Amino acid sequence: MSYLNQKTINFPISLKGIGLHSGKEVILDIKPALPNTGIIFKRSDLKLNNVIYPNFNNVTNTSLNTTISNEYGVRVSTIEHLMGALFGLGIDNVLIEINNEEVPILDGSAKEFVSQILEVGIKSSEVPIKIIKIKKKVEFHDGQRFISIEPSKLSLNIEFELKYDNLTIGNQKNKIKVYEDDLTDIYNSRTFCLFEDIEKIRAIGLAKGGSLDNAIVVKDKEVLNEGGLRNKYEFVNHKILDCIGDLYTSGYRMLADVKCSQGGHYLTNELLRKVFDNQENFALLEIQEKNLPHTFIQKNLLKSIA
Repeated sequence: MSYLNQKTINFPISLKGIGLHSGKEVILDIKPALPNTGIIFKRSDLKLNNVIYPNFNNVTNTSLNTTISNEYGVRVSTIEHLMGALFGLGIDNVLIEINNEEVPILDGSAKEFVSQILEVGIKSSEVPIKIIKIKKKVEFHDGQRFISIEPSKLSLNIEFELKYDNLTIGNQKNKIKVYEDDLTDIYNSRTFCLFEDIEKIRAIGLAKGGSLDNAIVVKDKEVLNEGGLRNKYEFVNHKILDCIGDLYTSGYRMLADVKCSQGGHYLTNELLRKVFDNQENFALLEIQEKNLPHTFIQKNLLKSIA
């Protein structure tokens, strides 16, 4: 399989579950799509105005999830884990049909999305991919929290830092090379919350479908989930998963160095808006060669079409 050509899935995938925040039952079907289609969401429960594009400009909510809406107010929420799986696996084109307003949370990670995609297999086309190359450093600050993006010649690196007063979560930092590293721990890392925050979250109408089956719950020094954590850095790794998924609302994979401290959906979305507000910050590149042995991008394989 060429890593440099656009990809979709071989066969449709169907998943059932509940929405983390809505608590509603939902069926989600991921279907193959032709090259240059991109990622498209379609509300199958609606007959009109039901297509939504997962673009950063269409993000209308970043409180505890990423929600996208179209011009008619039709929305799909909690898209970040599915988008992270598609990004990491190199899927460029799929139609995602969903019969309700929220992507199913499943186990709180991207694990099942990845497993199902790999089970049906990935289909490569003859059409080259396009990728965003960051040309200038851009930063966004929100008090003590910040996120930055700057040029990287050959990779997408994400460095993420968490700072929690809770001793179990504490301060965690991890850095990954998205196109080179094994992303298994990233995909498998679940969303999380503090026990004392559950009632506050539910009081604002969210987390109606939350449980120990789909989220890590931390109470003082204890992880309440049976079996504990899946990996040493599961908390910060989940934030990296969210970041990957939110970066994919740029429409393409990218070459960049991303650093974030205490961030989340809001910071990533604001960063993307700031980056694409000025054409001097980025270029769109088309891949010219056919194959890569290990890394996703190599020198002299890119030609600017900007």
